[in-house]
Amino acid sequence: MKRRHFIHSSLTACLSSRVFGSLQQERFDEASDILARATVNGGISTAVLHVNQRGNSFTRAFGQAPSEQAMFLLGSISKPVCVTALMSLFERGEFKLDDPLKKFIPQFTGGGSDDVTIQHLLTHLSGLPDQLVANNELRSKHAPLAEFIEHAIRTPLGFAPGSQYQYSSMGILLATHVAEILSGTDILTLVDRTVLRPLRMEHSAQGLGHFKLGDMVQCQTDRAAPESGGGDPAAKNWDWNSEYWRKLGAPWGGTHASAPDVAAFLAEFLNEAGAAVKPETARLMVANHNPPGMTPRGLGLSVGPAAGIVGCSEKTFGHTGSTGTIAWADPATRTICVVLTSLPARSVNPHPRDLAANAVAAAMVR
Repeated sequence: MKRRHFIHSSLTACLSSRVFGSLQQERFDEASDILARATVNGGISTAVLHVNQRGNSFTRAFGQAPSEQAMFLLGSISKPVCVTALMSLFERGEFKLDDPLKKFIPQFTGGGSDDVTIQHLLTHLSGLPDQLVANNELRSKHAPLAEFIEHAIRTPLGFAPGSQYQYSSMGILLATHVAEILSGTDILTLVDRTVLRPLRMEHSAQGLGHFKLGDMVQCQTDRAAPESGGGDPAAKNWDWNSEYWRKLGAPWGGTHASAPDVAAFLAEFLNEAGAAVKPETARLMVANHNPPGMTPRGLGLSVGPAAGIVGCSEKTFGHTGSTGTIAWADPATRTICVVLTSLPARSVNPHPRDLAANAVAAAMVR
């Protein structure tokens, strides 16, 4: 009887899994169709959609994607990945959020800089710019991250810290440099050790890691962000697809990952699993830290309406990337959605990544 019961249970589970898979496929047909059309008509060369709801996953690759584990340059989704590495040091008491940056970088002083805190850097209230004035010059000469850091330290603030919101890649750069100072290792190694390995993100790397340039999806650089080379033929040796940029591992945009791996990263916060950071740290990172009237931000993460998804709850968190990526998690429906594409975010409006992500959000509430 026990054996018959076991066989019956196994068959039931198998059939239920097939039914669920069919239902999932139907539920995400609209999102899949959006990306399929975009790859067929030539707008997008490569894309992968991954959705996870309550532990059940749906993944589909489009266009030139070699597999569902195709690795994309994440763009700014790199920011929360690198900030998580920093927050692993926060848990050890290495710093406090209200610590002034000059405590760790003494030369960061004058012109209001003395008042910049780590929290200001992580929530884009520091007054630092998004990109450096010398950005293209530094990239064209293949400058190491240390030179970007030196320039960021010397860059005048645009406003008094905490008084305004201005998205700042350079703020994230200096915050993660604090992680390097405290850990005694570079951010590429620290991310691998504290984030990618604990979360078993086997198709991911800060920079190229042990992968080769040919293992990564190529970005479509036409109409890309100006700071990436913007499709300029003269920028071929430093644009998004160059070996220099892919190896650099810039903490504001140099992480590579597959869609399922990005979902595994967001699941750490959605499920408070405690593999990379403690549950209380995860909750701290996805909470809004900015004052009323300013763009809501978690620590390295977009939160609430700023996550950019129509139909998701106020508790939603995630990030987008200028390379054509978007990832979000909504605790209300226990849903994680990742859309990775090769088409730059500024190339077309509305972008297929946003349309697909919105379609997933709509499907979750139906």
